[in-house]
Amino acid sequence: MRLTSSAPTRIDLAGGTLDIWPLYLFHDRAQTLNVAIDLCARAEVTPAPDGRITIVSEDAGRTVEAPGWAALDADGPLALLSRLVRHFRVDGLRLTTRAESPIGAGIAGSSAMNVAVCGALAAWTGTTLDDETLLATVQNIEAQVIRVPTGVQDYRPAYYGGVSAVELDVDRVRRVRLDVDPRELEARLVLAYTGASRQSGINNWDVIKRHLDGDRAVFDRFERIRDVAVAMRAALERGDWPEVGRQIAAEWANRQALAPGVTTPAIDRLIAGARAAGAAGAKVCGAGGGGCLVCFVEPDAAPAVRRALTAEGARVLDFHVDLDGLTVHVSP
Repeated sequence: MRLTSSAPTRIDLAGGTLDIWPLYLFHDRAQTLNVAIDLCARAEVTPAPDGRITIVSEDAGRTVEAPGWAALDADGPLALLSRLVRHFRVDGLRLTTRAESPIGAGIAGSSAMNVAVCGALAAWTGTTLDDETLLATVQNIEAQVIRVPTGVQDYRPAYYGGVSAVELDVDRVRRVRLDVDPRELEARLVLAYTGASRQSGINNWDVIKRHLDGDRAVFDRFERIRDVAVAMRAALERGDWPEVGRQIAAEWANRQALAPGVTTPAIDRLIAGARAAGAAGAKVCGAGGGGCLVCFVEPDAAPAVRRALTAEGARVLDFHVDLDGLTVHVSP
């Protein structure tokens, strides 16, 4: 038997970092907006003899082997994958993973891989997981690996796909599919990898600590980020594309003021070049400091923006909106 799974990554449009508990509890109507894209995380599970475990990460170029799940080092190489196998307590398999997004791209590649592998191992072991149980499992295991709090938004596009709002309330976290034409949105987004990897846990944790310590400037900045998400959601749902572009620009203006390191001189040059070529707004994906940036453009300006980003040394990434989310296939 051979089992394969895939889960999409995402472009976060607005409201990021607010999805980390307990920040959203302090900001009424907190929500994040994102769109799933088909730069997927992929996993394959096949049988292995004598109960042995082999884990192969093709993009990281690393392999871990053990006589069984209990012998896997949860804090060693490929810790996330090892912890997932340990969680399901499964022996006798070869797990191979491959990521289509660059490492440290800020588009939730690790979260997508987490969802893809968790879905694959649940199917392999015959474990039935409802959506909330799977989402809680992957979020908590990732927090164990990176050792700082994780947000809730990144796992939802990987699981559900599509264009979404993740509403953050005191009684629940709820994913809501937005009534947006995915191809119209896709035509207005240009995604590029800056060439510099980033670590979201570091930037986010600094901001979280300042917020919880009562830094009023950080609190007020998150109030504005919340307001941008509310306004952008309304603009997306009524198809007001110029307003979406203005809100993308407003999101970045507030986000880069959160902490030093969110932006860099290289990022500033890329965004300036994109704006000069016709982008209505641009922002870094994820916590900032590197990774990918997304530009919002009118479709006829997209070629010029792509050329401008390439000229500044970025790698433009082709993608489509992913409407499927997590998929799992079993073959003989």
